[in-house]
Amino acid sequence: MRKNDPSAALLISTYNWPEALDLVFQSILHQTRMPDEVIIADDGSGNETRKVIDAFREKCPVPVRHFWQHDDGFRKTEIINQVISYTDCAYIIQIDGDIILHPKFIEDHLRVQEQGTYIRASRVLLSEEKTKELLFLKKYAPPSIFSNGIKNRINALRLPLLAFFLTKRRRRSDNIHGSNCAYWRADFIAVNGYNNQMQGWGHEDIELAARLVNAGILQKRVKLLAIGYHLHHTYNDRGRAAFNHGIYLQVVNSGTTTCADGYLQVRKDAIPITTPISSKAL
Repeated sequence: MRKNDPSAALLISTYNWPEALDLVFQSILHQTRMPDEVIIADDGSGNETRKVIDAFREKCPVPVRHFWQHDDGFRKTEIINQVISYTDCAYIIQIDGDIILHPKFIEDHLRVQEQGTYIRASRVLLSEEKTKELLFLKKYAPPSIFSNGIKNRINALRLPLLAFFLTKRRRRSDNIHGSNCAYWRADFIAVNGYNNQMQGWGHEDIELAARLVNAGILQKRVKLLAIGYHLHHTYNDRGRAAFNHGIYLQVVNSGTTTCADGYLQVRKDAIPITTPISSKAL
């Protein structure tokens, strides 16, 4: 840990894929720099996910906090708003529960953190066959740039010296993925967090990023560092994507920095899960 590193939480959003989440947890245990805490935003998973989280909590050297809300469709915005309200960490590194981490993932994110920016990092897309292989092995084995089953191979390269020359700061929001990004908690709160009106899959991350940009927070695009490996899966229902994209366009065109229904308005009905699975079923 470097002297000037901020306190950092690794935020994981998940829903009913415990096999993938177990691989993510294994990758956390191999980090060269652990986060200060792991916070899990669970959008209504069942008991198998809870069992995996309980087992990870026993092994993890930093606090693991699990927050669960009832399954009422895709409500990622609400659960993340609630989870962030419970952490005191200054910096949020956000991934999805299907992103396996390079061993230097947290170290790299803290290497590139900078006031006045949010981080847009890259993902290595794994094929369906490679994903099945990793899930079958049930063991942390991050692919290399030479591995089979990688679709965007350049993103598997970690080259810190070259990364400096590829880093760009710009007023851009339309290319961020919530599966590998980072931001200051204070900036998140200042723009009122995720927009709870964006129910269902689609564009919730770029809408948040657009309000950050409108508030003067630049996107810092990071390449060749902070590598995450994205397990293949079928797409979520995209029936709300067009509606959500319309909200995003309104933010871009109006220059607004906040939303009417966000972090400050969220109902704190997420359940902190602290007891072992054997003592109480969800």
